[in-house]
Amino acid sequence: MADHVVLIPGFFGFANLGDLAYFNHVADELQRAFEDAGVELRIHVVKTRPTASVAERAMRVVETMRGIADDGGPVHLVAHSSGGLDARLLLTPDVLLPTPPPQSLLERVRTVVTLATPHHGTPLASVFKTLMGQKLLALLSLSTMNVIRFGRVPINAFLKLAGLLARLDDFGPANSTLLDQLFGQLLDDFSPERRDKIEILLRDIGDDQSLIAELMPDAMHGFARATPDRPGVRYGCVVTRARPPGLGSTFSAGLDPSAHATHALYCAMYQLASVMPKERFPAFDPRHAQGLLDGYGSLPFSSDNDGVVPTLSQLHGDLIHAVRADHLDVIGHFADRSHVPEHYDWISTGTGFDYPSFQKLWASVAKYTLRT
Repeated sequence: MADHVVLIPGFFGFANLGDLAYFNHVADELQRAFEDAGVELRIHVVKTRPTASVAERAMRVVETMRGIADDGGPVHLVAHSSGGLDARLLLTPDVLLPTPPPQSLLERVRTVVTLATPHHGTPLASVFKTLMGQKLLALLSLSTMNVIRFGRVPINAFLKLAGLLARLDDFGPANSTLLDQLFGQLLDDFSPERRDKIEILLRDIGDDQSLIAELMPDAMHGFARATPDRPGVRYGCVVTRARPPGLGSTFSAGLDPSAHATHALYCAMYQLASVMPKERFPAFDPRHAQGLLDGYGSLPFSSDNDGVVPTLSQLHGDLIHAVRADHLDVIGHFADRSHVPEHYDWISTGTGFDYPSFQKLWASVAKYTLRT
């Protein structure tokens, strides 16, 4: 009888586009950790719709779970970013979804692990909800795929994108045209076949933006009250805290022009994600406070974030691991050219996350899911 891990992507969205694997490095680490523990593991990856509603995305999790063998083995949901909300909604007692999930499947779920999940929302949602913000999100998703696929970035495109994010109050027709030009420039780097697949994915982002409104802090306050934890399931979280932009983070980019281009984008995103009002966060749970102190040496401020989600918004259930990392570091998209296959950094933050950090994080996740 095998254990089953269901990997749930976040709103960056791509589960698998050829060799663009959202969870590629994660699957390797989990497989190794379970083998070391003498436990057979089968991994299932949800192919979700990037910015569809949480309810729609939860149904995609159900579809994936239906493919799990009826062997009675325990099921663990491991979710990144907004994927953690999909898992929470799915497991909510008496949840009303368009198609009721089979209770026999839900009863096999033992753990839910959320990584960098906006349990209390993120200020970036208010940016992406506008028409121009939707274009920015599509462009940001495409640029991330570009880095992961080619291990490089078009420097000029990233600098222009960073400049647009820094001038959100100045979105006239000229900037809209510039966004379209940048999008075409990045898309041209891919093969015709890959472009077709990416355009379908990004069309999904444009067609259904329900998730963006749901991630706003006001909306997430209602979500938290409406999604109590399921009895008998252990909920754990991994929280991320990136390095605040400044001289130190800028110097860490070294002499690489590409790193400096993505760092400019990071500075803009970090600032936008740092304006979460303090009252939107719950009071510190003593267990959380101690775990945060152990991980960071100090309690995070309300402005601390991973470039996308405020650190304090990520707390829910047991605190498994508090790590200095940006939003996509924790799923393997950090710089490590010596690893096989290579790890490519989606954005330069100067946080210092590396392969030993990655191994330690996923060892903690595996230990949590294996605990009986």
